[in-house]
Amino acid sequence: MNILSYLKEKAKKNKRKIVLPESMDDRVLKAAEVILNEDIADIIIIGNEREILSKNYNLTKAKIIDPYNYNLSDEFINKLYELRKDKGMTLEKAKDLILNDYMYFSCMLLLFNMADGIVSGAIHSTSNTLRPALQLIKTKNGINHASSFFLMDIKNSTFIFADCGLIQYPTSEQLSEIAKLAADNYKLLFDKEPIIALLSHSTLGSAKHEEVDKVKNALKIFKNNYEGYKIEGELQLDAAIISDVAKIKAPNSEYAGKANILIFPNLDAGNIGYKLVERFADSHAYGPILQGLRYPVNDLSRGCSYEDIVGVIAITAIQSQEKTPN
Repeated sequence: MNILSYLKEKAKKNKRKIVLPESMDDRVLKAAEVILNEDIADIIIIGNEREILSKNYNLTKAKIIDPYNYNLSDEFINKLYELRKDKGMTLEKAKDLILNDYMYFSCMLLLFNMADGIVSGAIHSTSNTLRPALQLIKTKNGINHASSFFLMDIKNSTFIFADCGLIQYPTSEQLSEIAKLAADNYKLLFDKEPIIALLSHSTLGSAKHEEVDKVKNALKIFKNNYEGYKIEGELQLDAAIISDVAKIKAPNSEYAGKANILIFPNLDAGNIGYKLVERFADSHAYGPILQGLRYPVNDLSRGCSYEDIVGVIAITAIQSQEKTPN
């Protein structure tokens, strides 16, 4: 079973309600059609019902909500105003956002427990997707920063790459938290034990640099804060994933050469790294998937296909199966 089929089957076991704000994009509507036809999740589409149904996709099982004609829109407007008035929000601005910015409306569906997750970003920038989520959904208790990962399907092997889409220059504390969240997501998605590698241009002291020290400190912080995880660092990429190389570069390491969670030292390395693998290794990348939020809100690449959107919807559904947000 390939990774997409696996994710679909796992999502089906506990169906969730996923919101799609980008009803104006045919790829999104095609993905919704596939999800509904295969009974993977329940779908809520935000937009004008007549325009959506005119596209001739089979969306009879979808719930379509037009903010201009929805009985709770006024309640959503007042809630947004109350939540953001200390930041300069006015009732007029709240009304405009709820009626015309479908991400804000979608976040309200989550806050009112009327949906379980959101997938957006096919036509909107990452900032347009993340800003409402960070303002309204916010992070789980005990989590300091939202971050992201890509789920990489590489020649029948599955990896998580993090952070490749959100935190530009993570501190040691942030790297530690990113690693913990990524490992938890891997276990949630695949029911397999995560093995974490904190990546660097150095392997266990082979180079001296402040960036190497940052990764070393991240390992110390991780071990002080979290128990029961398999983690090693700092490791060069080959020492992290190739056992023969690990035997040479890190002969005394228990986990070198076995990693399935790769934590990059900064956003440049992570973003370039996942795209190199995706383009040159005949692999597939799903994401960026957000982690650390109270509800799953996930981004898409604007170059995504409808199959990519199907995969991210399935991942979002599985994430929302975890537990009630705190």
